[in-house]
Amino acid sequence: MKAPLLLLALLFAGLIASPASSQTRKAAASRPKATPRKTAAVAKKRPAPKRKLPPPVDPTLGDNVDGDDLVIRRAAVAALGTMNGSVVVADPTNGRILTIVNQKLALASGFIPCSTIKLVTSLAALNERVVTRESWINTSRRVSLNMTEALAHSNNPYFAILGDRLGFQKVIHYAQMLGLGEKAGVDIEGEQPGSLPVEPPKWGGMGLLTSFGEGFLVTPLELAALLSSIANGGTLYNLQYPKSEGEVDAFTPKVKRTLEIDPDLLAEIKYGMRGAVDYGTARRANYDPTEPILGKTGTCTDFRVSSHMGWFGSFNVVDHHQLVVVVMLAGTKAYSGPVAAGVAGNVYRQLSQQRYFTASASTGPKTNLPEIIVTVPADLSLNQ
Repeated sequence: MKAPLLLLALLFAGLIASPASSQTRKAAASRPKATPRKTAAVAKKRPAPKRKLPPPVDPTLGDNVDGDDLVIRRAAVAALGTMNGSVVVADPTNGRILTIVNQKLALASGFIPCSTIKLVTSLAALNERVVTRESWINTSRRVSLNMTEALAHSNNPYFAILGDRLGFQKVIHYAQMLGLGEKAGVDIEGEQPGSLPVEPPKWGGMGLLTSFGEGFLVTPLELAALLSSIANGGTLYNLQYPKSEGEVDAFTPKVKRTLEIDPDLLAEIKYGMRGAVDYGTARRANYDPTEPILGKTGTCTDFRVSSHMGWFGSFNVVDHHQLVVVVMLAGTKAYSGPVAAGVAGNVYRQLSQQRYFTASASTGPKTNLPEIIVTVPADLSLNQ
């Protein structure tokens, strides 16, 4: 009697397989094994979402072009296309503005300059003997940079360190010397000045001020005047924007001041500005080593207006018709300093193709294009 009871107990406990349970196990074994769920470590990496392109605009609406160099304007309008931004082109040898695309935006009261403020930081640090171009600064345990590399790659920690060494008052002194916080032009209708910070940012301090320009408001005209002074060796001109052929014929340069900066030190930052175009953040501007471009990009967000900013301030080194080209873009994250550099590069490239920078091209080639310059769509994908 004990044996049948023991057998029954073992059956209930599952220790002895019944015919039914054996068939169940065989059926389970014959099923294909379920694919294990992928963990985060082995999951296939999803492609980054494409940045949303901003809606197209006509940046030429309302522009007065009666005094413009129309050869340059055509190149600037074509390069900017339907992007929301402004292009300012000036002659660094005399302060004449040759064209402004999107005059309403360019003459407004200023925007955060992003990393273009590093030009001010560099000149202040060099002139105050805080650093030399060849000095190496440790930005982390494993990274050490000199000024040329820091400018070329727009290294934020490097310029934050310079800002801490300089202090707020010295940075503001050089910003004022270079024309920030005041009108860049004289008798330019509608021009508003930018502004200077009254103290370092509460969050980020001097590092944020001297690497991103937090607290500054800078206009494209102010940046064009600043770059002109670097290009010409230390003369800050009052920018003038002729509005008729008569004003062009009567144009006379007006010097605002001579910079109290050693001209040799002005030349020192040109190495990093050339590096930015040759191999750094502004590579999209590069088109011909025989007509080099020097410049500085800037990318950040202007939280006052919830706009992503893309800046590029530049000048070229040619024997004839040297130019300063400033591009400012405002909109979505599709805009950046490198994209702005691509726009400027297209301006220089188109003019070069028309032999504008050769001795024989005194006024540019004659064309049958209409004198009313309008916007044409640009392929933004080419600038990504």
